[in-house]
Amino acid sequence: MRMLRWMCGHTRPDKIRNKIFRDRLGVTIILDKIREGRLRWFGHVGRKQTTTTVRSVENLNVEGRRSRDRPKLTWEQRIKTGFARIAPL
Repeated sequence: MRMLRWMCGHTRPDKIRNKIFRDRLGVTIILDKIREGRLRWFGHVGRKQTTTTVRSVENLNVEGRRSRDRPKLTWEQRIKTGFARIAPL
């Protein structure tokens, strides 16, 4: 965001919201770009044969205990939320 502010000739003390800079310069939110790349990778992996290493890991069950923190999302859960944001049911 610092670079976008600099391109517009503003600094943080000007107290202009990030959304205004993104709208003005036509830049998307970084989370959208990450999600787009993740879905692109999913499509790439989905076209591979099921015998390849990448596809065999899809159904892998890891033994052991998880940490006490909030459970991390599985790959399948991330893809479902990504598709839900693109095309809500």
